[in-house]
Amino acid sequence: MTSDAADDDGILQANLKRVFSERDASLRIAAIRDLYSPDAVLYEPDSIKAGYDAISQAVEDLLASLPPAFVFSPLGPAVGHHGLARLRWRAGPPDGPVVVTGTDVARIEAGRIASLHVFIDPPDA
Repeated sequence: MTSDAADDDGILQANLKRVFSERDASLRIAAIRDLYSPDAVLYEPDSIKAGYDAISQAVEDLLASLPPAFVFSPLGPAVGHHGLARLRWRAGPPDGPVVVTGTDVARIEAGRIASLHVFIDPPDA
């Protein structure tokens, strides 16, 4: 790992908690402005969104489609090197079964997410 591995972990852990698990739109957009570059791009399996507002709306749409108690949790620390990092995660009710797992892969520039690719694991992975 490089010396920025701790920063990679902190950034991706914060993204999972402060962006993808945040249902308050004003707190979420503040976190996006803190964690993402202004021209950041979010790549999801079925869409591509660019910029703070579009990324926030994509997360809003995702969270609106999930039960209110649904949360995203990391599966260990993020690992990265040379500007790329990945974080494995799971999602579901806080005390319930895991409903979905996946991996976020980010390109990090100057301590901020420049792009985020979201990979969803197949149901029986």
